[in-house]
Amino acid sequence: MPLERLTHDHVTQIIQRELAAGRGPVTLRRCVTTLSSALNDARRNHRLPHNSARFAMFPRPPEPELTCWSTSQTSAFLRHCHAVEDPLADLFEMTVCTGMRKGETLGPHWADVDLDARALFVRWTLVSVDNSRSMLNAPKTHGSRAWVALSTRAVDALQRQRRRQCRQQVTARHHDNLDLVFARPDGQPLRPQYVLDHLRRLTADAGLPAIRVHDLRHIAATIMINQGVPIAVVSKTLRHKNVATTVDIYGHLTRDAAADGVSAICAALDAADAWAA
Repeated sequence: MPLERLTHDHVTQIIQRELAAGRGPVTLRRCVTTLSSALNDARRNHRLPHNSARFAMFPRPPEPELTCWSTSQTSAFLRHCHAVEDPLADLFEMTVCTGMRKGETLGPHWADVDLDARALFVRWTLVSVDNSRSMLNAPKTHGSRAWVALSTRAVDALQRQRRRQCRQQVTARHHDNLDLVFARPDGQPLRPQYVLDHLRRLTADAGLPAIRVHDLRHIAATIMINQGVPIAVVSKTLRHKNVATTVDIYGHLTRDAAADGVSAICAALDAADAWAA
């Protein structure tokens, strides 16, 4: 079809046809973005009067259902990890204690960690390429590049991890000192699929509901909100762009916190009435 005859309806039909055939929405969105970029270039060079792919519409994906353990379930999981001496026990402890993203917990270097100041600077994130190799990238947003506070449990986890790495370096035949906090015994970055496999196995062994690695971040947020931490502090801890993002994701939890808040007002007023009587 000559590009001059391509219309918005044609692009919409392509999207609907490919989605119906099982094409992945992410792949399809990238294809349409590439098409739109090419058509924009044609417009700038006066080859076409308009870009028929500019306002292409994609069906809104369903909101993912968050799977969150209770605090007692999370505690039981971490205790199980340490009891069986799993090599990733402290990685999972760090994720829960900081609310860091999966790639962020796999990317930090020891140079980014200040145990005395109880802080970790997020400079790197590990991403999987074609599910076959891993590479380090800068965090996805400027706001993600920030200091993360470390609790006592997180500091203890990092100290255990450092001792474990020292033992591995002594016994390994070959070790690439890439300065990664969490790495394979040979010093190379961990594969995200390897981490997920460990999580699935440990979760099943502990008799807990199956979750994804990213759900550990949601668990951290859930615990904070349920403990009465202000939503603005939760948002800063998770390094969301703004508080609205946090409310959009965890709105069902903030409603529970709001109920506790108005209940406190009610209890205070009832106590004042009782005192006045």
